[in-house]
Amino acid sequence: MDSAGTALDDRLPSDRLLRATAAQWSAALVWTSADGTIVGANPGFARLAGVPLDALIGRPLPGLLDFGGRDWQAVWDGAQENDHPPPGTGALRVPRRDPVPVDLHWQHLTDGDDVLLLCEMRDFDERERAEAVARLQQDVLELVAAGRSLKQVLDFLCRQVEACAPEVACSVMLRDAENRMRVAAAPSLPAVYANAIDGLAIGPDVGCCGSAMSRGEAVMSVDIAEDPRWAPYREVPLAHGLAACWSNPIKGRDARMLGSFALYYREPRPAAPFHRRLVQACVHLCALAIEHDRARAEINRLAYFDTLTGLPNRQLLADRATAALALAGRTRQPVTLMFLDIDRFKTVNDSLGHAVGDRLLVEVATRLELLFIEGDTLARLGGDEFVALLPGCDAAHASLLAERVLATLSVPMTVADLTLTPTASIGIAVHPDDGMDFDTLLRQADAAMYRAKQAGRNRCHFFRRDMNEQAVRRLEMEAALREALDRQEAGCPDEEAPFELHYQPQVRLKPQCLHRVEALIRWTHPRWGAVSPVEFVPLAEECGLIDRLDSWVLQTSVAQLGRWRAAGVPVPGLAVNVSAVRFARGDLPDQVRAALAANGIPANDLTLEITERLMMTEEVGVHDALDALHALGVTLSIDDFGTGYSSLSYLKRFPVGELKIDRSFVKELDIDAANRPLVRAIIQIGEALGLTVVAEGVEREAQHLMLEAEGCAIGQGYRFARPMPADALVRWLAGEGKHWVECPADACFSI
Repeated sequence: MDSAGTALDDRLPSDRLLRATAAQWSAALVWTSADGTIVGANPGFARLAGVPLDALIGRPLPGLLDFGGRDWQAVWDGAQENDHPPPGTGALRVPRRDPVPVDLHWQHLTDGDDVLLLCEMRDFDERERAEAVARLQQDVLELVAAGRSLKQVLDFLCRQVEACAPEVACSVMLRDAENRMRVAAAPSLPAVYANAIDGLAIGPDVGCCGSAMSRGEAVMSVDIAEDPRWAPYREVPLAHGLAACWSNPIKGRDARMLGSFALYYREPRPAAPFHRRLVQACVHLCALAIEHDRARAEINRLAYFDTLTGLPNRQLLADRATAALALAGRTRQPVTLMFLDIDRFKTVNDSLGHAVGDRLLVEVATRLELLFIEGDTLARLGGDEFVALLPGCDAAHASLLAERVLATLSVPMTVADLTLTPTASIGIAVHPDDGMDFDTLLRQADAAMYRAKQAGRNRCHFFRRDMNEQAVRRLEMEAALREALDRQEAGCPDEEAPFELHYQPQVRLKPQCLHRVEALIRWTHPRWGAVSPVEFVPLAEECGLIDRLDSWVLQTSVAQLGRWRAAGVPVPGLAVNVSAVRFARGDLPDQVRAALAANGIPANDLTLEITERLMMTEEVGVHDALDALHALGVTLSIDDFGTGYSSLSYLKRFPVGELKIDRSFVKELDIDAANRPLVRAIIQIGEALGLTVVAEGVEREAQHLMLEAEGCAIGQGYRFARPMPADALVRWLAGEGKHWVECPADACFSI
């Protein structure tokens, strides 16, 4: 028994038997050295290669055999790493014939000091080729019948062709509505090349695929480098080893051009007969798959979409609503249903005709679609009824959105040379308070819509009375806020001004001294009295007034600091809140620079408090504004730190100088032991990054002492002083707050 486990009789001439076995073996055998040189072969290999056996010795095997797209070094290295490398496929280049596709089996050998590689190969005969085509057809048809996506089917088809003919790379191109080529499948083509041809206009001189689709017939480029059809595009395929191409048009049953199926070769050459048979089958399969996909899409469109507007219909709305409500039940998020009915639409239909009515509905649908975000569903139920499904939308946001809908629809539109100004009545129902399922919510929203019509049309009505009251107050407050800003900017007398700034001291804990004051806006309404900033500031952001509000606060507070300085009032610095929305305009750095210069205030005496949400944006303009403010010398402070995003990477990316611990952590610092580690962690983050830490909401001495013990630098809250008007702050500094000013000269501002 030899080492391989094969029984041999020592009395027999084993070398002669092995040679005879190799000579008569049905497979082709070839032995090669490390550089790919053939050192031995059997007659089966010589027959398959069409080269005399003696002429094979010393020739490079890579010159005769394509290793399935791999280079020789990869084959050799793979065999060294694995004594039994997995089988593969390739193609043997035969003189005066097409390349012969073969199965490859490799065996790592050691002959004394020499390391060799044995390759055993078997070619596909005609019967095997026919069976391969039949299997391909069967497999693709099964995928189509199973409902796989078009991309999956075409990608599978290309890969199977490449497995049968390893010397080729396949692509399937589709013709789009704009007569451009779109790459549908190209699993083995270089991504750079696929991206370069995707979207090219179809024409008679656009490579092979564009030409085949334009002419409606197969196009062969035996040598891309010499074919004029490739002149504008040839650099990319040639740079990636694509030397020849054969493309066939894919046509539908009505002879409509659908796309193209192409084979690429890595050397100049014509298409082989076997490849032609493969492609003939593939073109038919591609046409079938494409038409099946489009038929399925059309069936889906007819079943789930409104034929006039293209919006989802009632069935699709119900399906999406059921899914959204199920998710909301787990996440406890609100879901809003908005029912919209065009006012007096029947009059338009009856007096101007159904054609005009249809065009009006299409225009309304187009306008409405622009108002909703991804995740919302706008559907047409039929007639002049539209419904919007709004996952995650609460009553407040629904009210604001309804206002935008009414404003958008009220803009005059031209239909059939007629100017129409449509209005709508809107009813709103909110899950879970108004209903737990879709049918109930739809019924409640419909009832609310009818109440809106009864109340005079062109308005929104909630199903619940309390929500209507909130919506009315919101509308009234927005109008009042606009009026107040107009009066403030017009320069009304101080005693009549609706807005006023209060200033709250921020004190340094060690050594104890005044650090600066924060400007806080206050609004007094003639009927409502003092309106909380928690209510009107978010409203200003939502209705587009925050820019004006922020600008007024910045200019007024900086001017006040300038007046204090001129009067010798010892206010070391100023902090101002800036909304994230304010950064979108891009002119904030210029406005800050102008305000500081006009009042003679050094930039490092101003701190702008911003939110974590702003730091997470990817808008380049915001990043530029932050950098410009930092370069100016303004300090940037993160307000309400710890309540927003969990990623802290922005603290390294952006020029932040300060963190403000949110009052929710400080509020029960001396009561709830769980808050202390959180506060300590924020302070340590600040220390590690060289940032000043400010604690807001400090109300009790125990909180003060704990923060001081943990190393917090600055405190703000009722423990030290309440927010107060400018003149009251001057009195406070001269009286109760005098000891905060009398501190070491190097620790705080001095006049």
